[in-house]
Amino acid sequence: MNTKQKIINIAVIAHVDAGKSTLVDAFLTQSGVFRENQEIVDCVMDNNDLERERGITIYSKNCSVMYNDYKINIVDTPGHADFSSEVERIIKTVDTVILLVDSSEGPMPQTRFVLQKSLELGLRPILLINKIDKKEERAEEVVNMVFDLFVELNASDKQLDFPVLYGIARDGIVKNEMEDNESSIAPLFEAIINQVDAYPDDLNDDPLQLQISSLAYDDYIGRLGIGRIYAGIIKANQMVSICKSDGTVVKQKISQVFTYSGLKRISVPVAYSGDIVVISGISDISIGETICTEDNILPMEKINIEEPTISMNFLVNKSPFAGKAGKYLTSRHLKSRLEKELEVNVGLKVEEITDIEGFKVSGRGELHLSILIENMRREGYELAVSKPKVIMQKKDGHVLEPIEKVICSVPEAYSGVVITKLNLRKGHFVNMVVDKGYAEIEFLVSTRGLLGYRSEFINDTRGKGTIIRRFEKYDKYRGEIPQRINGVMISNITGEAMTYSLYSLSDRGEIIIHPGTKVYEGMIIGICNKDEDLTVNPCKNKKLTNMRSAGTDEAMKLQTPKIFTLEEALEFINDDELVEITPDDIRLRKKHLTLVERKRSHKLG
Repeated sequence: MNTKQKIINIAVIAHVDAGKSTLVDAFLTQSGVFRENQEIVDCVMDNNDLERERGITIYSKNCSVMYNDYKINIVDTPGHADFSSEVERIIKTVDTVILLVDSSEGPMPQTRFVLQKSLELGLRPILLINKIDKKEERAEEVVNMVFDLFVELNASDKQLDFPVLYGIARDGIVKNEMEDNESSIAPLFEAIINQVDAYPDDLNDDPLQLQISSLAYDDYIGRLGIGRIYAGIIKANQMVSICKSDGTVVKQKISQVFTYSGLKRISVPVAYSGDIVVISGISDISIGETICTEDNILPMEKINIEEPTISMNFLVNKSPFAGKAGKYLTSRHLKSRLEKELEVNVGLKVEEITDIEGFKVSGRGELHLSILIENMRREGYELAVSKPKVIMQKKDGHVLEPIEKVICSVPEAYSGVVITKLNLRKGHFVNMVVDKGYAEIEFLVSTRGLLGYRSEFINDTRGKGTIIRRFEKYDKYRGEIPQRINGVMISNITGEAMTYSLYSLSDRGEIIIHPGTKVYEGMIIGICNKDEDLTVNPCKNKKLTNMRSAGTDEAMKLQTPKIFTLEEALEFINDDELVEITPDDIRLRKKHLTLVERKRSHKLG
């Protein structure tokens, strides 16, 4: 048997904006992956348009670097709790994790989640305190906070003996001690090699065990399975047995085998145990399935994914403006797209709705589902989406609902209003720490109580606060929670919104459309000052017969309308409203477009 490269697989884990993708950039740059004259973009691993726009990692990705005679496969993981299903299955494929923690913020809720998964699997993390160049850095204190977190998560004695490094990932610098004069990330490479042994060569002679942890798609060769070879070797054009998630075993042929070299996927004739590979040729390969040799069936333990906590209805768009912007409109199109998403998005569940044209889609949070919707609208889909609903559970005759840990960091002056609002939403106060004019407030709040709160929080803190949340547990139902207190202005006509009408209506509330916007009956055009809905005519213009000379006519200056993003729209709507999503527009509307239908529905309801 030919000897293979020394292989170590690592994952970079952290909370949002701690510098994961920036650290991976430094790995790639300093290992010679890029040519000297090659133009390099920041966060090169975040190659999805949405990831670049939002500055977050949504999909885990693989690359590899060489250090001395070691091949190090690196996995860049999402930090947001809504994409936890991505993290869960990836952690199983690595030998160690680099836990990245901000030198001033310390460990955050997402840090706890990814660290817990790593410790449960017996991994020994490496702690890297990042951004030590910050004025407010408190690196030594943060190290102690992380140690306390390890103890709280029942880490073993070996896991508690973790190496600590300090760095500035943006500048490609990692140090063993704060005062060291270092200009590269070499100490991190050395720490990785010292922390874990390379995958043993003697496993090459064992029967094949390869578990699929991620999926991809190539326009030319079809569906791709990505996973780690835990034992044995795999060859191109090899006949294999596939252990399915339902317990059945089928025999199929592998077409090609790829490994990672830098950022590139390269075809190889054979891949060895320990490596992360990509295989093609199996059109129905799925996450968690084990690939074995034909005559030696050795299924691996299933990958358990946490259940969804939020659901919403994806409906066929039936508004008067349906079909004017999108290419894919029908329930058949929606079904096909959602089935395609299920192939690669294991945190998602899709059920067909019997009485209307649409699907109930469940996911790990509002962001998880809004990313899917945003991708669909960019691909040319039109759909209408209902208000997100929390998924309840029943246990021993009690109704349980998902509870999230919420950490708000706000200027001390705004702490009172934040605490008041979270109390009104049936949150349980846990802790508050005030430091340097900022208050860090910790609450346990039901997911149901947090629906629609983010935009309210931004307004209450004048945009100066940050809110981080993660799923904590299922607990007893916490009773009724107040809904949106403002009514909406609803158009009673189809046409073009006029400045004259919107100016007149601006005294009644806040306008959410621009003059000249095409509107239809039942479309929401503003937010009322009062708690009741108002049916209005936004298309009425000033009569020509009433016009005076330009000198005496008063100029009409409208305030800038509030334009909703997709997430804000989903948070804002009530149960009797929908968000209409097209490639060009996001509109808010009532489920029942005419006033007569709304009154009839209210009586029946």
